[in-house]
Amino acid sequence: MSAAEAGTAEAGTAEAGTVGRAPNPVVSWVRLFASECRLVLTRRRNIAGLAVLSAVPILIAVAVKIWGVGGGGPSFVDSITANGLFVALAALAVELPLFLPLAVSWIAGDSIAGEANLGTLRYLLAVPVGRTRLLTVKYASLVFFSLCATLLVAVVGGLIGSILFGTGSMFLLSGNTISFGATVLRLLLVCCYLAAGFAALGAIGLFVSTLTEQPIGATVATVLINVGMFVLDTISQLDWLHPYLLTHWWMSFGDLLRSPIYTGDLNRGLLTALAYAIVFWLAAWARFRAKDVTS
Repeated sequence: MSAAEAGTAEAGTAEAGTVGRAPNPVVSWVRLFASECRLVLTRRRNIAGLAVLSAVPILIAVAVKIWGVGGGGPSFVDSITANGLFVALAALAVELPLFLPLAVSWIAGDSIAGEANLGTLRYLLAVPVGRTRLLTVKYASLVFFSLCATLLVAVVGGLIGSILFGTGSMFLLSGNTISFGATVLRLLLVCCYLAAGFAALGAIGLFVSTLTEQPIGATVATVLINVGMFVLDTISQLDWLHPYLLTHWWMSFGDLLRSPIYTGDLNRGLLTALAYAIVFWLAAWARFRAKDVTS
């Protein structure tokens, strides 16, 4: 069921209810959000993208199992043979620059531009769903997808790593050792931290999606913005700009693997992500509110 169909069904339900009774806005929002999340997770192209994301930790684990570790690889790879949960961390580090941002960018670029391209946006707004409510639902589903995609990589990596290399106590970057349960908790915190960054990137994609009716164009533009921030972050002459780049703080998730946890960069990363999310969601709202929807 598309978002437009969900909105139409919702309107029909309201009409069938007691005359004069206004539908509960919270219930209506939750129903629309659930429908949007179901749509995002069940589209075939999105499932294919999630399959690619989950294949990376499997490839890493199998490669290390067959050829061993030789140094010089991505972060955390050398520690995989000691604890299989490091597969999850290695996969997240590998997918952080491109694969995960690409998946989020695709969903964000398709959010509004995809509805316009299919011709369902006008009918969806005529239900009426309301532009602000639609935009909040779209962004909430982006946050949900960001967390789901990140958790998927971590869970698949943790499972395949546990099968091939076993688990146990984990040595942190600070040299301390923590139990298996504490390791899982740290891994969950890593996923939540990275998901916050990807959700902020999703806000950028949502704004771009309101500027066009071509979802592929919105996706490419969002990916280019993400890559551009990574490139700018490597130029030492622009070190004054680095703290303001969203991607600059993503690798700070390693601070969650220290004891005690170093919160300085983590807090700055979360505040930067929050600032990007607020600014670009408001920009998307301002653009979408005044947008002449013709399709």
